[in-house]
Amino acid sequence: MNALIASPAHRTRVLRALGLVPWRRRSVAAMPAEQAAASVPAALPSSANVVVVLPPGCAVRELDLLGRALCAFGPHLARAARIEATDSETMQVPHAQAYLVFGQAQAHALGRALPADVMRDAHIVLVDAPAEVLGQAPAKRRLWHALRTMRRALAASRQS
Repeated sequence: MNALIASPAHRTRVLRALGLVPWRRRSVAAMPAEQAAASVPAALPSSANVVVVLPPGCAVRELDLLGRALCAFGPHLARAARIEATDSETMQVPHAQAYLVFGQAQAHALGRALPADVMRDAHIVLVDAPAEVLGQAPAKRRLWHALRTMRRALAASRQS
């Protein structure tokens, strides 16, 4: 095996070139117990960075696929709030910088639930329904492109 390929620095450069952020496991023993307990959030903040809007009654396989796809794009998407869209007017949607909406019906429900000024300022990405993503290769490709777009938009908003 070539030493250049096996080096950690080369691996880091390749991952950065692919647009991936390498994660490292934190050592809990190195942190005091009080600090470790304080670092865990008690609940979801009312203004999350990303909200994922899903259709009601998704299958376990669909949710597993979506969870893996979101985890592949870093912690901001992996920890995104996930809500099920309902047709009722009482749907509670937290205000966020970005919304990832799975399906046209969920986009309409989100449009009815959010105020116009929040929708104007938010980055909203519409992708195929989870059942289509699970069964069709073009839908998976569109989801991948949408997640890349979402990650770029979040990075641009953090820098500015």
